Amino acid sequence: MKKKQKNQKSEKGNKQKQEAKKHELQESQKDIAWGSQIRSYVLHPYRMVKDHRTNIEIGNADGVLDGDIDEFIQGYLLQSNDVRYTKAASSE
Repeated sequence: MKKKQKNQKSEKGNKQKQEAKKHELQESQKDIAWGSQIRSYVLHPYRMVKDHRTNIEIGNADGVLDGDIDEFIQGYLLQSNDVRYTKAASSE
């Protein structure tokens, strides 16, 4: 009987942890609204893709549409790494 009670308590604790994590994720989520897009694709009169988070612009729109987004990913990772480094240095 005691094992059953112990299991129930640990299950409640796990549920509370999961709910707290879920709430934290929902709080950090941005609204899906006009103006919150990540990239702009211009296909006429010229061809360009701009990432609004990193300000990277690429003139090969067809390549990006075909999945060549490595430059955007790299730029975002470098930028987010810089932000973490800056936050860590300012807290010291």
